[in-house]
Amino acid sequence: MTVRKFRWLCLLVFVLVMVTLLGCSDESGTSSENGDSGSNADVPQDLTYATTSDVVGLSPIDTNDSVSSAVIEQVYETLFVRDPETMEIKPLLAESYENPDDLTWVIKLREDITFHDGTPFNAEAVKYTFEEFKSEERAAPRASLLEAIESIEVQDEYTVVLKTDEPYGPLLAALSHTNASIVSPEADKSGNLNQNPVGTGPFVFEEWVQGDHVSLSKNEDYWQGAPQLENVTMKVVPEYSTAVSMLQTGEVQFIDAIPTDQLPRLESMDNVEIQQKEGTPVYYLGFNMNKEPFNDINFRKAVSHAVNREAYVQQLKGLGVQNNSIIGPKVFGYDETASEEGYKYDPEKAKQLIEENGYEGQEITLLSANRDMYMKMAEIVQAQLSDAGLKVSIETMEWGTFLDTTAEGNFEMTFLGWSNSTADGSELLYPNLHSDNIGSSNRMAYDNSEFDQLVNASRVTVDQAERQEKLHEANVMAANDGVWVPMHHGVVTAAIDKSVKGLELDPTGQWSLYNVSRE
Repeated sequence: MTVRKFRWLCLLVFVLVMVTLLGCSDESGTSSENGDSGSNADVPQDLTYATTSDVVGLSPIDTNDSVSSAVIEQVYETLFVRDPETMEIKPLLAESYENPDDLTWVIKLREDITFHDGTPFNAEAVKYTFEEFKSEERAAPRASLLEAIESIEVQDEYTVVLKTDEPYGPLLAALSHTNASIVSPEADKSGNLNQNPVGTGPFVFEEWVQGDHVSLSKNEDYWQGAPQLENVTMKVVPEYSTAVSMLQTGEVQFIDAIPTDQLPRLESMDNVEIQQKEGTPVYYLGFNMNKEPFNDINFRKAVSHAVNREAYVQQLKGLGVQNNSIIGPKVFGYDETASEEGYKYDPEKAKQLIEENGYEGQEITLLSANRDMYMKMAEIVQAQLSDAGLKVSIETMEWGTFLDTTAEGNFEMTFLGWSNSTADGSELLYPNLHSDNIGSSNRMAYDNSEFDQLVNASRVTVDQAERQEKLHEANVMAANDGVWVPMHHGVVTAAIDKSVKGLELDPTGQWSLYNVSRE
């Protein structure tokens, strides 16, 4: 063979090899005509989320727990939604709204949207959902969200008019709450939404095997375009440590609400990313003001000065924020000057107040639910109050019994939290501290008419600047009354497999899987 023929043969082989490689590249999806990278072509677009508790039900009207809400968020939608970054409320199923007067909300709805059962989303569906939500017979657990609405009228197919009995500023926040999601009237009338949910959301319900899992699939006809994930599974894993192991091995791709003791283990995993952001929950030490000496401001001041919240928050390893304000930084109504109100850690001042007011050696009982976080608070506070000269014991109870006991007022001091799921200060201060709710959600029996007037003023105006001002004044008043000792404001957390892209936590702890994919 001549040198020239040999060179031509080598060139021919080279060309054949390149053609073969390019052909394989096209078949495998690593290149395409539309310019997509195709990097996730071989990754199943399935995601499994692990939770320690099962859902209670799958109807937004008939449930009120965070686990159920996590699934409801994927299947249903609300008229309005909070932007997870700015916390501003924007339309979702609604297109726009206007207030012709302070009692009227005219809401224009998006057109050409259907429920998963093929029935139309329209003003009649909104009217049906809200009337069921408000029905005394149905007894929706979160009926208070829409309590201010006096009437719901259909103006035309895609316009609904809500009238309130008095001006109600937090209405948009209420309409953005997961429990105010719009349901298919036909599905609700003919079946059981708690077992077979039907909404307009990006995912369609497949099955619920109680105690084991809930399965969803992509909504191919979703009005904003089909999601990238094909299948979503919520897996019940009772032990959090087991869920962490499953995340490590790839059996699950997502867990949230990370306990402090599991954080170091998760941070050591190469295949996991930790997401943390300042959230809306608040956790606090409260006083039963129907009993002595807890109704004495000097006693409450002494306790506030005795509790070293900064040291406590440091033990949370970044999973909590210290702030004296009752309204947290991510909740509407917060003003940063409120962080300077209330009573800072000052052990000498605490001892002085206890001695001056004759409380040295006072016996008190801290009541705690048997949940790790609250028990840890109780142990730390017990030690600090003992150092200040009080005689402190701890009583623990199972969660359900604890809720009943505190609602009945059978306690002296206790630890509680509030998730602030509407992210609105009115919906924190009114249920927890307004005298209207003594005997129910105002477990501390705080009764201050001036405070009540400020909270009422924040609720009966649609002027958001005025609402902000009134909420700040009420917040400062309650902080200086020592009604709560804010232990910490929550940080929402998740541990996510690195193959998962696009998952963002809302400061309320909620999340949507619509923009999520796997690579």
